[in-house]
Amino acid sequence: MLNYRCAWLAGGWLLVGSVIYLSLAPHPPEPLTFSNVDKLEHGFAYTLLSLWFCQLYVQGRQRAMIAVALIGLGIGLEYVQGWTGYRTFDAMDMLANGCGVLLGFILVRTSLGRLFVMFETALRQVI
Repeated sequence: MLNYRCAWLAGGWLLVGSVIYLSLAPHPPEPLTFSNVDKLEHGFAYTLLSLWFCQLYVQGRQRAMIAVALIGLGIGLEYVQGWTGYRTFDAMDMLANGCGVLLGFILVRTSLGRLFVMFETALRQVI
């Protein structure tokens, strides 16, 4: 059981807001510059979101809803990007988002899926 669940949820929603902002900003930061780097960025962002929320919602049905919501977010944002006039629609970005969600689901079944629990355990030992 997570003692700081509300803080973890707030952090997750902050990440969702960041993804939305970065997806729709006219000139998002580009820390890496190589061909198709945005696919890597999309995959990483959605892996992080999936892994984050799957640590908070552990039941299979809840995790399925997370997957549906995150995939829907990725698809929706791509369409909105196409409507902005300053960003472009790219179906491959949607695929990268979906692959990221899937990777997050795989990683949550490893020790990475216990990061929040491990962090809180370490925090209790320090305090």
